[in-house]
Parts: sequence; C-alpha cells; structure tokens
Amino acid sequence: MHLRFNLTVMKNIVLALIGVLVLNSSSLYSEKVETKNNLSQEGSINVLSTPDLYNLTTKWANAYSRLNPELKINVISDKDGNTTSLHEAGANFGFISGDHTIAPDDEILWKMAVGRDVIVPVTGSKNPFLQEIFQCGISSEKFARIFNNPEKRIWGNILSNEQNIPVHLYVINDESVIEAVKKFLNINQMPADGITIEGKEEIISAIQNDPYAIGFCKLINIVGPDKQSVVENIKLLPIDKNGNGRIDYMEKIYDDLDVFARGVWIGKYPKALYRDVYCVSPAQPANETDVAFLKWILTDGQQFLYESGYSDLVYSERQSKIDKFNSININIPPSKDIYSFPALAAIIFTAIIILSLIISTIVYFKRNKRISIPAANAAYPLVFNENSVIIPKGLYFDKTHTWAFMEKDGVVKIGIDDYLQHITGPITRIEMKKTGEKIKKGDMALSIIQKGKQLNIYSPISGTIKDQNKVLLSNSSLINSSPYSEGWVYKIEPANWSREIQFLDMAEKYKNWLFHEFSRLKDFLAASLKVNRIEYENVVLQDGGVLKDGVLADFGPEVWDDFQTNFLDTYK
Repeated sequence: MHLRFNLTVMKNIVLALIGVLVLNSSSLYSEKVETKNNLSQEGSINVLSTPDLYNLTTKWANAYSRLNPELKINVISDKDGNTTSLHEAGANFGFISGDHTIAPDDEILWKMAVGRDVIVPVTGSKNPFLQEIFQCGISSEKFARIFNNPEKRIWGNILSNEQNIPVHLYVINDESVIEAVKKFLNINQMPADGITIEGKEEIISAIQNDPYAIGFCKLINIVGPDKQSVVENIKLLPIDKNGNGRIDYMEKIYDDLDVFARGVWIGKYPKALYRDVYCVSPAQPANETDVAFLKWILTDGQQFLYESGYSDLVYSERQSKIDKFNSININIPPSKDIYSFPALAAIIFTAIIILSLIISTIVYFKRNKRISIPAANAAYPLVFNENSVIIPKGLYFDKTHTWAFMEKDGVVKIGIDDYLQHITGPITRIEMKKTGEKIKKGDMALSIIQKGKQLNIYSPISGTIKDQNKVLLSNSSLINSSPYSEGWVYKIEPANWSREIQFLDMAEKYKNWLFHEFSRLKDFLAASLKVNRIEYENVVLQDGGVLKDGVLADFGPEVWDDFQTNFLDTYK
C-alpha cells in the first residue's frame, strides 16, 4: 500500500512538471518556426531530366504543384544528353532511365528507382504448347537461335521435340523494346528476315489471333483496363533464366501480374529486359521539401508512369523506399530569436527536477528488493527451435500458419501462429481487409510487413469479417509479443465452420507437423541461401545448423518471396 501510494504521488508530480515544461516550451517558438509543417509545400525545387523522361517529369511537377500552389518546381531538360551535370544545372536532383546519365559518375552517389520500363515475351492463350512452355520455359539461347536462324524457327527447337510447326515472331516498333530485345539476345542488329515489326495495336491483335506467335512488347501494352490482369488471349512467356531446361520454383513468376512485378524487382527476371527510372542525386535528399515530393512520386505520383509508357513499382518496393526516407532525421536550424533567456532557464530548472525524481525512483526500487518488475518487451531468444514455439491447446491450426477459435457467441477469432512470428522477427506493419468483407478459406486475409518485405497470409476459414483488431494498425508488434491474445487479427462469422474444422489441426497434431516444417526450413535455407556469404553468416549457426530467431529478418525480399512460395502458398 505504501509503495502504491509513493508511486502514485511520484507519477502525479512528474506529470505535472512535464506539463509545466510543455507550457513553457509552447511559448518559445516564433511565427517563423510555427510554419515548419508547411515547409513541404513552400519554396522551389529544380529538377533535371533526361530528354526521354521530360514529359513524365513535367507531369509529376505539374500535378504536385497543383496540390501545393506555393511550391514552384522547375523542370530542366538535358537537351544535349550526357553533358549537363546536376551542379551546372543547379538541380536538387534528376531523373534518368536506362543508360542515360546527367552527371559525371563521381557526382552521383545516390540513386533510387521510382519506376520501371519492362519488356516481356508473350504468346497467345490459344497456343497449343502452353503446358510444355510453362514447364520448360524458353532460355535466352533458344530465343536467339530462332531469331537469328530462319531455318530453325520451328517450335521443335523451343520445346526440344519433333514439332515442325513454324514460329511466327513479332516485335513492337518501339526503340526501347527493340534495344532490350537486342541486348537480351546479345546481338548488334535486329534480323530483318521473317520478323514482323509494327505498332502495338497491330502486334497485340496478331498475337491474340495467331496460336503459333511469339512477340516482344512492353508490359504496359498487355495490361488490361483494370491494371490487375493481362488482356484477353495473351500470356506471358516464362523465361528459363538459368538455362537448365525447366522452370524452377524460384522462376515461377509468370501467372500473376503482381507476382511478376515483384519478381522483376527482386531479380528473378533477366536484367536485359527492363530498365529502371531513377531519381539521382549527389547524396540522399534530406530537405523536407525534396523528401515530400519524392514520397508523393512513390505513392500518388505512380499513376503517371503508366500513361507515360512505364510500369509502376510494386507496393512493397515503394514502401521500403519510403521507410528509408522516414528514417532520416531532418533538423531545421532555429532562428536566433526563438528562445528567450528566462524560458531557457525554466526548461533547465524543470528538467533538473524531473531528472532528480527519476534517479530517486530508481534508488527507491533498488532498495525494495522484494519488488520485481518484469521487462515490458523481453528480448527474442537467440535460438529458434521446436521448443521456442508456443502451441496452445483448444485452438484449431491451419498449415498456412494461422489459428482459429470459436467464441461463445459463435464468432470465430483468427490470427497468426507463434511459429511464423519467430520466422519473420519484429513485424513493422500489417495490411488488413475491411469489416464486412466476405472471405473464403485459402483467400489472402492480410499481409504482414517488415521494413518493406512482406508475406501474404491466407484465411483458415470462410465467412464474413465482423471485426478487425484495429490496435494492430498502430501496434503491429502485438503479433510478435502476443499472437494468441492481444495479437488476434479478425473476428469472423463463419460460413461453413463444421466442415472446415475437419481440415484444421489441434495442438498435438499441429506440433508434430511443425517438427517436419523445421526440417523443411533448414533444407530451404541450405538450398536457397549461400550461408558462407558475409551477410548471411549470423542466420544459421555452425554447430548443427541451429536457427537464429527471426531467421528472415536480415534477408532481402527475394528470400521472403521464396518462403512465401514454399511455405505459405503451398498450403493455401
């Protein structure tokens, strides 16, 4: 009782003093400093652009200026190409694409992709060899063989069989497409014999109606009106990047546009067939005005890429770049007249009192050895194994690493299991569906994100989302600290509970299954990662292959993508 009284008194005193400090501080700022929040909307920005990006850069500048009328953005075109530098133009930063440059190499020390120009091989959905193509893919060597040798331009040379049906080749008459194809085929000049080169409408129509066609075009040329799928009767051709005669699981990125775009980002697509649109600068922009503009380009400004002939970045890539900007500490130098001497004295005096109280409180608790206050956030254990995972009895578990529990009112609460949060490490953000949405078992229910890297999680049951755990939107780390209680994700009104629980496991059975998942995880890491590389040396310990907790936390998005394919998509 005495302890509780002392704590309450101390707490009230400290809060009161902090209030005094805040009140004093609030009177310290002049009108000049109060405009700090408007800095991103005032002033001017000089932007240098290569000629091919001038129209896009101008669209960005005009759209952003309409949103911020007090900000002036000057777009400077590098008309001569490869000559003007950022310094000579007086530019804050510049936009380049492909092999263009606007400054000597030693002037550009920072660059960031803000868009992409992707060239893709396609065929018609009526192609009778689609099944074989998607199994073996087409390597760059096979593409070169049929492009360079008209007599070998038959499907048998692609499929390694006896098919003598001719291959009909089409290339869109676009300089960036032609240059990318030449680079991909490692040739200096596009063969003229038997290759149709026309406008995009004519080429796309020809491929849609010709079952034996192969064409090269821009990715945006085949994106449907919804921007979520490929236009009718067109299929992306899978590229056998490593040339081993089959499409490995790491190369399976061609069935879905989002998966494909992510695959391009993380390096699963040939570099010769795409070029990035970069923002470049001598150093990473830190001025609030510049950063605000670049953040807008990575969000709302992405819509202008498509109408300018470029592809936008996938969400997780954009978010990872925004997170890097968010980590910058931007300091605005104060005006000389901001602080008065009496105000500074008051702040110093108040801070001394608060510091004294804190020290007194620490000493008090040390003297009361009977009191033990546990740490709010215990550190992750260094080792991740079967004994690290909590599997409560009474819950139903799905092999997509989710759990379900029916409450007394018949509503089913679902969440993510403890195993998965040990895999990812600290979760920094979560994307959820809205209340009222219907969801089926196996549908994507949410995405968990760690510094731009993400995993898509599938629902263990079907039903209607009655409630979402809104606390996770501001405190997603609850999934790590309390995955089965405070870290729940949805409350769902089940549509077919009695049938679907037959496909879920109770604790003991799930525990046995996880034992095999640990073995698979070790095999996955051994097969997919080069653990002798410096950046991976701490992930897997050398004494018997013991896993480090948060095993994926230090890896890049390509490893997360492979984990998604092998450990989550497999069981959805």
